[in-house]
Amino acid sequence: MALTLYVETDRWRAHQRSVVGDFPGLIPVCKGNGYGFGHDRLSEEVSLMEIDIMAVGTTYEAAAMKDRFSGDLLVLTPYRRSEEPVPLPDRVIRSASSVDGVYGLVGSRVVVEVMSSMKRHGVTPRDLGKLHAALDDVRLEGFAIHLPLDRTDGTDAVEEVIGWMDRLRAARLPLDTMFVSHLTSTELARLRQQFPQTRFRARIGTRLWLGDHGATEYRGAVLDVTPVAKGDRFGYRQQKAAGDGWLAVVAGGTSHGVGLEAPKALHGMTSRAKGMARAGLATVNRNLSPFVWDGKQRWFAEPPHMQVSILFVPAEAKEPKVGDELKAILRHTTTQVDRLMDR
Repeated sequence: MALTLYVETDRWRAHQRSVVGDFPGLIPVCKGNGYGFGHDRLSEEVSLMEIDIMAVGTTYEAAAMKDRFSGDLLVLTPYRRSEEPVPLPDRVIRSASSVDGVYGLVGSRVVVEVMSSMKRHGVTPRDLGKLHAALDDVRLEGFAIHLPLDRTDGTDAVEEVIGWMDRLRAARLPLDTMFVSHLTSTELARLRQQFPQTRFRARIGTRLWLGDHGATEYRGAVLDVTPVAKGDRFGYRQQKAAGDGWLAVVAGGTSHGVGLEAPKALHGMTSRAKGMARAGLATVNRNLSPFVWDGKQRWFAEPPHMQVSILFVPAEAKEPKVGDELKAILRHTTTQVDRLMDR
């Protein structure tokens, strides 16, 4: 009895192939929890694509992946002199977001990140004059720019990249390769047309692995079902049942990521009103679970436990049985499953 991620494998891989076709020279990203699939599985998929480079989030992920993947590994987190040394092979490429970071990577293969409108990290235009000397002692793989997902001010992502290309060219820095994130295939084609001598490589994770939502599905198995009447006490806190029905114990708890939710950027009155409604219900211990039964998302009977969740299923719904599986609406990047099943 498990929380399972089911994968329609042929469909999932067909989507991967379409993304690879739209983005020639694509660099697959495998970081965090491996987008819900795990590092082992994604390294296998990259090998099947016959792509010889993969991006990871940290040096610790690179150390774990070096024995799973035989190609180059690009570490996306920028180097800092104060970081813990992690033994890595020469096929690991480090990112640097400062002149000091480049100086600290003598002899290494390096990608230099430039500061985008994300304003997260990167060298700034005033740093470019200092880069020449620093780059003499590293093996420069190219420059990189990490762009925002949304552009609410109406600016053009391509124009932002072009601005940086012009600055790099004016500073007489090499424009052989540019690594980019969060561009469409059409935007990438515009850049290739304007800079035919530069190789643009898109670093893609979410769109590659999670772009076809119908190819994957989470399901939690029912472990136990207990009938309750209105007013019956149950659970750790001995709350009262809101009505007649059943308590369904379902595989999937906090250790799996069930009940965890990342903060959301709310836009417009409708989304804000829904957020306020959810917050109001939570104050009276009414929290909607991610599990769906008999066509409806069901309420948590109490906060999820470490490995299971207890749901309240009202009497008017179909009675759940041990062994039934409930669809779960979960975020891939925060979910750890017990098993992954191809079908």
